[in-house]
Amino acid sequence: MTSPIEIHYWPTPNGHKVTIACEEMGIPYEIKPVNIGRGDQFKPEFLAISPNNRMPAIIDPDGPGGEPIAIFESGAILQYLGRKTGLFYPQGERERVKVDEWVFWQMANFGPNAGQRNHFRNYAPSFILDQRQVAYGAIRYTNEVNRLYGVLDGQLKGRDFITGEYTIADMITWPWVAGRSTSALDIDEFPNVKAWHARVEGREAVGRAMARARDFMGTGLQGQGAQSQAARSVLFGQRARH
Repeated sequence: MTSPIEIHYWPTPNGHKVTIACEEMGIPYEIKPVNIGRGDQFKPEFLAISPNNRMPAIIDPDGPGGEPIAIFESGAILQYLGRKTGLFYPQGERERVKVDEWVFWQMANFGPNAGQRNHFRNYAPSFILDQRQVAYGAIRYTNEVNRLYGVLDGQLKGRDFITGEYTIADMITWPWVAGRSTSALDIDEFPNVKAWHARVEGREAVGRAMARARDFMGTGLQGQGAQSQAARSVLFGQRARH
């Protein structure tokens, strides 16, 4: 791998997955910021590689057959990088299926539900006339995330990592635990998750990836006032674009 992979990135749990994978696998990369609070995800050049207008996405200039390839969706990206390098993604079919199960569990369950929980608890507007709907959403997703933490805690019982060995399943799940909103969620209730979180956090490659995120902190929704309100309208007011 002579040319760096382009990572179209913003410092969210989904963005961290890809920088962690590249750091762990020793893949040279260059970050292309996609400021999601400013609406960069709707630019034509980004939509050309990520039609769902969501980051992360990558461009590997040294793709299959030596030709560039663009990939969107973090699960697809990590599976691709695992196949490309032969690292952290088992070669045996039975072992690979076990990793894939937990990759898809994160993509379909843990990440989306944690995101909805965070939205209803932290971003739902206070001026909605029927606050019962907001409260229902907050309770619904808080309970579901609690259930999913229990699933993960049970899987980690007697294991250092999700499927035993450290794999892309850990890389894809850890950022959503690291970035959790702690309100109404006591991590001490899930001792296996807590120990696993610390174990992954202590890896040097993970530390390097998270250090890169600090270059982009203090922008987007982390701001206050008009900038933050504008970012919310970009992020949470989306409908189909024709």
